[in-house]
Amino acid sequence: MTAPAAPTSRLRSIVSGSIGNLVEWYDWYAYSGFALYFAPIFFPSGDDTAKLLNTAAIFAVGFLMRPLGAWLLGAYADRHGRRAALLLSVRLMASGSLLIAVAPGYATIGVAAPALLLLARLVQGLSVGGEYGTSATYLSEMAGARHRGFWSSFQYLTLMGGQLLALVVLLALQQLLTPAQLGEWGWRIPFVIGALAAMGALFLRTHMGETAAFAQQRHAQGEAAAASSRPSQLKTLLQYPKAVLTVVGLTLGGTLAFYTFTTYAQKFLVNTSGFSKETATVISFGVMTVALFFQPLLGAISDKIGRRPVLLMFGIGATLGTVPVLRALAQTHDAWLAAGLLVAALFVVSGYTSINAVVKAELFPTEIRALGVGLPFALTVAIFGGTAEYVALFAKEQQVEEWFYWYVTACALISLLVYWRMSETKAEKGHLNDN
Repeated sequence: MTAPAAPTSRLRSIVSGSIGNLVEWYDWYAYSGFALYFAPIFFPSGDDTAKLLNTAAIFAVGFLMRPLGAWLLGAYADRHGRRAALLLSVRLMASGSLLIAVAPGYATIGVAAPALLLLARLVQGLSVGGEYGTSATYLSEMAGARHRGFWSSFQYLTLMGGQLLALVVLLALQQLLTPAQLGEWGWRIPFVIGALAAMGALFLRTHMGETAAFAQQRHAQGEAAAASSRPSQLKTLLQYPKAVLTVVGLTLGGTLAFYTFTTYAQKFLVNTSGFSKETATVISFGVMTVALFFQPLLGAISDKIGRRPVLLMFGIGATLGTVPVLRALAQTHDAWLAAGLLVAALFVVSGYTSINAVVKAELFPTEIRALGVGLPFALTVAIFGGTAEYVALFAKEQQVEEWFYWYVTACALISLLVYWRMSETKAEKGHLNDN
C-alpha cells in the first residue's frame, strides 16, 4: 500500500500540475484572444462578422476533438497514471501552438492555410480534452479531504489564469505594436510564447508525484489485471449511468455561461456594444483578474457548506440574470458599467467553475475517474461550450441576437434542475480517498 503524499510533496505536485494547466489553457485561449487580428490572414474575404464566424467555426471544431481526447487520455490516465497522461497532454498542446505560430497565410498557400489552422486546433483539442478530466482527477485526489473544494478550484483558477495571461500578452502587444503590425505578424508571438511555456510546464510535470489513490488502486488491482481491463473501460463507465448523466447536466449550463461571459464577451463588447478592440481587451483583463479570486473563495465555502448550495447559487443566478445582463451590456457605452456587469456575471458563473471538478470527481471510483470526469464533460462542452461563439455570432448575423440570450438561459435552467435533484457529493466519502 502506498502511503499518502507528505504535505510538502502534495503541495509541490498540486502547484506543478496547476502551472501546467495554466499553460495549456493559455495556449487554448490565445487563439480566441487573437482571432480579431489573424482572421483576415487565414480568411481574407467577407465582412468582419463573416471572418469571425470562420475562426469561431474552427474554434468549435477544436472542441469537437475534446471528447476524443478525453476518451483517449482519460483511459490512458486510468491505466497508466494521472502523471503520464498530464505529460502527454502538454506535449500535444506545445505541438499545436507551434504549428499556428509558423503557419503561412492564405495569400501564401491558399486553402492550405486554414487547413493548417484546423489541424493545429484538432491537436490542441485532443490535448485540452484529455487535460480537463485528468487534471481535475489529479487535483481532487492530491487534495486532502478537508480542503478538497479549495484545492480543486485551482482547476478553473488556472484555466481562467491561462485566459488572463493570453489577455496580458494581447495588451502588451497592443502597446508595443501598431494594429497593422499585429495583423501582419505580431499575432504569431503569443503562439511562440505558448509553445515555449508548454515545454517549461513539461519539465515541471516530470517532477510531479503520482496520486496515492491511483497508486493504491494499481497495487490492489495488479499490473496484469490493469492491462486486461483495457478493452472494457468504456463498458465500465457505462455501469455508472446516473453519474455520467449528472456530469452532463452539471456541465450544460455552466460551460455555456462560462464561454459566453469570457471568450465571447470580448467579441461582444466590440461587435455589439461598440467598444474598440483595445478597450474590450482592457475590460476583459480587469474582469478576469477579479474573477480569479472567486474560484478559491467559493471552493473554500463549498468545503464548509457543501457543493450543492454553491451550484444552486449559480443555477438560480444564471437562469434569472443572463438576459438582463446581456441586454444591459449590449446597450452600454460605459466601460466601468460593462466591467461591473461582467464581474457580477462571472461571480455567479463561479458557483459552477469553482467546484465542478471536485463534484464530478466525487461521483466516480478511482479506476474509472479520469475517464468518467473527462468524457461526458468533453462531449457536453463540445456541443454547447465550443459552439457558443458560433451560435451567438450566427444569431447576430441573422439579426436575432437576443435568441442567444434565451438559449443560455434555457441551458442554465436545465442545469439548475439537476442541481436541485442531485445529492450532496461532499458527504460521499466512499469514492475519493481521504489522503
